[in-house]
Amino acid sequence: MAFFILTGLFVLLSVSQQARGQNYTFMREATHAPPVAYYDYIVIGGGTAGCPLAATLSRRYRVLVLERGGSPYDDDRVLNMAHFADVLSDTSASSPSQRFVSEEGVINSRPRVLGGGSCLNAGFFSRAGAGYVRAAGWDAREVLSAYRWVEDVVAFQPELGPWQAAVRRGLLETGVVPDNGFTYDHIPGTKVGGSIFDPEGRRHTAADLLRYSRPEGIDVLLRARVARILFSYKGTKPVARGVVYRDSQGIIHVAYLNQGDANEIILSAGALGSPQLLMLSGVGPADHLRSYGLDVVVDNSEVGQGMSDNPMNAIFVPSPSPVELSLIQVVGITRFGSYIEGASGSDWTTRTASTSTGTPERSFGMFSPQTGQLSTVPPKQRTPEAIARAVEAMSRVPDAAMRGGFILEKVLGPQSAGSLALRNLDPDDNPVVSFNYFAHPDDLRRCVAGIEEIERVIRSRAFARFAYPNFAFPAMLNVTAEFPVNLMRANVRGGSDPVALERFCRDTVMTIWHYHGGCQVGRVVDRDYRVLGIDALRVIDGSTFNASPGTNPQATVMMLGRYHSPLNLLPNFEQPPWIN
Repeated sequence: MAFFILTGLFVLLSVSQQARGQNYTFMREATHAPPVAYYDYIVIGGGTAGCPLAATLSRRYRVLVLERGGSPYDDDRVLNMAHFADVLSDTSASSPSQRFVSEEGVINSRPRVLGGGSCLNAGFFSRAGAGYVRAAGWDAREVLSAYRWVEDVVAFQPELGPWQAAVRRGLLETGVVPDNGFTYDHIPGTKVGGSIFDPEGRRHTAADLLRYSRPEGIDVLLRARVARILFSYKGTKPVARGVVYRDSQGIIHVAYLNQGDANEIILSAGALGSPQLLMLSGVGPADHLRSYGLDVVVDNSEVGQGMSDNPMNAIFVPSPSPVELSLIQVVGITRFGSYIEGASGSDWTTRTASTSTGTPERSFGMFSPQTGQLSTVPPKQRTPEAIARAVEAMSRVPDAAMRGGFILEKVLGPQSAGSLALRNLDPDDNPVVSFNYFAHPDDLRRCVAGIEEIERVIRSRAFARFAYPNFAFPAMLNVTAEFPVNLMRANVRGGSDPVALERFCRDTVMTIWHYHGGCQVGRVVDRDYRVLGIDALRVIDGSTFNASPGTNPQATVMMLGRYHSPLNLLPNFEQPPWIN
């Protein structure tokens, strides 16, 4: 039973809908690109930051976007929430989701699609807090303008069902106050946040922001895998001049910057891709680069440092009453440094006709023994006989056991940090990354406090309809601890004392896809996001964050692409006539 219940954390809801495509005239396969081309700006990575960045730059300049993945509009699974888990569990070379496992054994997903992480995540949309904006040195008025520019296209107000409403009331009853209603703002207390899924269940990604582009000012190349950045020198100082990339057939192309002091290459390849590409281009720790035979352009030992991921722990709460299918819609922003959220589903599995017998079979999404990312059958042992045994064991679990939801806690701004290093010279392979979850005792303290808050919510009067009476919370922890959520060995058994809860936090830690760092401000880039020691090269994405903003970073990453474009267009930006 424990094997597959956690599917519900990822398969958050199932909504029938038709994926809406975009027919961008400026988007094409990299195989159609010329061998050599020239642009004013080259953006490496058409992700959550890269799309709004490129759209803004295109209003005045010629911009090239190099995206290593394909189009989200060609993959119905990306835009259809019914196939949310299918994307995450697809480990093929063409999948929009590239699996990686941290050195601690926590399984994660790296986007490989135009629109980046906004094509894979659970859709929660919330701005950074005012204190975060001040600490970053951003202009609050222009930041708000950039958020609204994004929200006009991708953000929506969700409608709460009974289970989510009960979580909200439970948080308020247990003291996570005030009630802030629906808001994108980051305010302590309980609120309903935004979603990038519209009322019909369609996902709206950062790729949708490319509709703001001037079509004549932008080229978007798909399946363009950047190998390295090219440099020239001004005196002794390196200057970024171009990039080398391969198309899907392995053909090499080169894109150069046009002559001009303002022209730049901008890395927006994400918290894994940006530090990795800097290293592959000769920017990073000298000894590490030389060990791979790379020429050192700039010796900077801070490249790849400060890697953090907000640790998340979830508790499955079986329900005596039917519950709606829901995304994370409500968040409790506590004053002890933990966020409390929830996701529910009436049945975490689906039934499809067997390809061999035609009879209904249960599918468990990314936990399926056939294709599951976290299947208990190891990949090298997935013989037909082993898979058949796993399917048979799962089929015996009653449907009623699937009814319920998860309440999770996530540590705000973890103080634990790790590092990233090259694994090899293949830019498409995953680097070696460690997040050092719970290395700092304060992170562990906040996790324990979050778990204790979850228990109070489950026991609240407001949540009584969706929790069995007289439940044993330690037993609930034990069941949850059996889920195969990571590659660590779980040791949790009983008890809700601080020591047992600390062990629960360590043994059941998961990601919620909020990893950041590797090219941090003050360490790798300056406050204008220019790479230290190099001209004409910036990094604009989540790798620059010293802490994850708000309860969810995607709104701020999109905002950053708009706000920190090298252009100062924001105050007087006029919506182009081709935008409806």
